[in-house]
Amino acid sequence: MFFKHDWPVPNNVGMAMTNRHGGFSKSPFDGLNLALHVEDDEQQVLANRELLSNSLGLKIKPTWLEQVHGTEVVTLPQQGVPVADGSYSNQAGQVCVVMTADCLPILLCNDSGSEVSALHAGWRGLCNGVIENGVAKFQSKPRSLRAYLGPAIGEQAFEVGAEVKQAFVDKDLNAEQYFKPHGQKFLADLQGLATRRLQSLGIKQIYRSNQCTFTNSDYFSYRREQRTGRQASLIWIK
Repeated sequence: MFFKHDWPVPNNVGMAMTNRHGGFSKSPFDGLNLALHVEDDEQQVLANRELLSNSLGLKIKPTWLEQVHGTEVVTLPQQGVPVADGSYSNQAGQVCVVMTADCLPILLCNDSGSEVSALHAGWRGLCNGVIENGVAKFQSKPRSLRAYLGPAIGEQAFEVGAEVKQAFVDKDLNAEQYFKPHGQKFLADLQGLATRRLQSLGIKQIYRSNQCTFTNSDYFSYRREQRTGRQASLIWIK
């Protein structure tokens, strides 16, 4: 059910990243699909979310977002389903969560474990500043932040057009190194681009899963299957 890691997480911070195993959803969403917007059976998705909360021993249910590939980051608690691509909290029990199926999930916390955030970084959000907006929520200095980059489409599989490369280069000339020519297109290194953004903000503690959702069938992948589910990345203060 979970991506296993040995990353250094503060003792008072809970963190989890799911894969597609376990749960109640049927093909092509089998099994632990956590998204309501992909035409899966609603009751099965809700059962999957309940299973997740129970497995993690969460006292408050996660605040699920309506993700739009944007840069909005909301502060929890929030009512309803916020339209945003990230959330932040400094309150115990509030669970920040994002869903992905090739896009890059980024979890943030400070060294003392008093602030946490979850960000959804597809190429548009990453290019336009979702990381910057997420980091700006923190009272802590960037040097005391930790970033965890979860499973996402890898640099050998993420084919993009020249316009995507240009969008990044327009903001940072050095971003060009993360795009390799591939026929008439390019292969983009999403984790590399995110790492550069994080480092440019002063964050040095960066941990990467190096798991490719496209080539690893343990994960949902929109590029591989189109009609598929979503895994989740969660972080909270205990």
